[in-house]
Amino acid sequence: MEHLPYLTMQDTALTADEELDLRGIMCPFNFVKTKLRLEDMENGAILIVTIDHGEPLKNVRASVEIEGYTILRIEPLESYARLWIQKHTS
Repeated sequence: MEHLPYLTMQDTALTADEELDLRGIMCPFNFVKTKLRLEDMENGAILIVTIDHGEPLKNVRASVEIEGYTILRIEPLESYARLWIQKHTS
Protein backbone atom coordinates (compact mmCIF):
# COMPACT_ATOMS: atom_id res chain seq x y z
CA MET A 1 0.00 0.00 0.00
CA GLU A 2 1.40 3.38 -0.94
CA HIS A 3 1.88 5.99 1.74
CA LEU A 4 -0.90 8.58 1.63
CA PRO A 5 -1.75 11.22 4.16
CA TYR A 6 -5.09 10.94 5.89
CA LEU A 7 -6.54 14.31 4.97
CA THR A 8 -9.51 15.70 6.78
CA MET A 9 -11.09 19.05 7.38
CA GLN A 10 -10.67 19.84 11.05
CA ASP A 11 -13.71 20.40 13.24
CA THR A 12 -16.07 19.64 10.36
CA ALA A 13 -18.49 16.74 10.26
CA LEU A 14 -18.71 15.64 6.65
CA THR A 15 -21.71 13.92 5.13
CA ALA A 16 -21.53 12.56 1.61
CA ASP A 17 -24.34 13.28 -0.81
CA GLU A 18 -23.40 10.40 -3.15
CA GLU A 19 -20.94 7.53 -3.43
CA LEU A 20 -19.24 6.00 -6.46
CA ASP A 21 -17.33 2.69 -6.34
CA LEU A 22 -14.66 2.60 -9.07
CA ARG A 23 -12.55 -0.30 -7.86
CA GLY A 24 -11.33 -2.26 -10.87
CA ILE A 25 -12.01 0.59 -13.31
CA MET A 26 -8.93 1.60 -15.31
CA CYS A 27 -7.65 5.08 -16.19
CA PRO A 28 -8.93 7.29 -17.71
CA PHE A 29 -12.43 5.81 -17.32
CA ASN A 30 -12.37 6.19 -13.53
CA PHE A 31 -11.78 9.95 -13.84
CA VAL A 32 -14.38 10.30 -16.59
CA LYS A 33 -16.99 8.57 -14.41
CA THR A 34 -16.01 10.75 -11.43
CA LYS A 35 -16.26 13.96 -13.47
CA LEU A 36 -19.62 13.00 -14.98
CA ARG A 37 -21.07 12.24 -11.55
CA LEU A 38 -19.77 15.54 -10.13
CA GLU A 39 -21.24 17.48 -13.05
CA ASP A 40 -24.70 16.12 -12.20
CA MET A 41 -24.42 17.13 -8.54
CA GLU A 42 -25.35 20.44 -6.91
CA ASN A 43 -22.62 22.96 -6.11
CA GLY A 44 -21.13 22.24 -2.69
CA ALA A 45 -22.23 18.58 -2.75
CA ILE A 46 -19.82 15.90 -1.58
CA LEU A 47 -19.02 12.72 -3.51
CA ILE A 48 -17.14 9.75 -2.04
CA VAL A 49 -15.15 7.88 -4.69
CA THR A 50 -13.79 4.45 -3.78
CA ILE A 51 -10.77 3.73 -5.94
CA ASP A 52 -7.81 1.38 -6.27
CA HIS A 53 -4.38 2.36 -4.98
CA GLY A 54 -1.58 3.21 -7.41
CA GLU A 55 -2.15 4.93 -10.74
CA PRO A 56 -5.96 5.15 -10.43
CA LEU A 57 -5.72 7.03 -7.14
CA LYS A 58 -2.88 9.29 -8.28
CA ASN A 59 -4.49 10.14 -11.61
CA VAL A 60 -8.03 10.71 -10.34
CA ARG A 61 -6.76 12.80 -7.44
CA ALA A 62 -4.63 14.99 -9.73
CA SER A 63 -7.34 15.32 -12.40
CA VAL A 64 -10.03 16.24 -9.88
CA GLU A 65 -7.83 19.00 -8.47
CA ILE A 66 -6.96 20.28 -11.98
CA GLU A 67 -10.70 20.52 -12.68
CA GLY A 68 -11.05 22.75 -9.62
CA TYR A 69 -12.85 20.35 -7.30
CA THR A 70 -11.77 20.15 -3.66
CA ILE A 71 -10.51 16.96 -2.05
CA LEU A 72 -11.75 17.15 1.52
CA ARG A 73 -10.49 13.82 2.78
CA ILE A 74 -8.43 10.84 1.65
CA GLU A 75 -8.98 7.60 3.51
CA PRO A 76 -6.27 5.09 2.61
CA LEU A 77 -7.57 1.61 3.35
CA GLU A 78 -5.81 -1.73 2.89
CA SER A 79 -6.58 -2.44 -0.77
CA TYR A 80 -8.24 0.80 -1.90
CA ALA A 81 -8.83 4.41 -0.87
CA ARG A 82 -11.82 6.67 -0.48
CA LEU A 83 -11.67 10.23 -1.80
CA TRP A 84 -14.13 12.76 -0.41
CA ILE A 85 -14.58 15.33 -3.18
CA GLN A 86 -16.59 18.54 -2.99
CA LYS A 87 -18.05 20.06 -6.13
CA HIS A 88 -17.27 23.70 -6.84
CA THR A 89 -19.06 26.03 -4.46
CA SER A 90 -19.11 29.04 -6.78
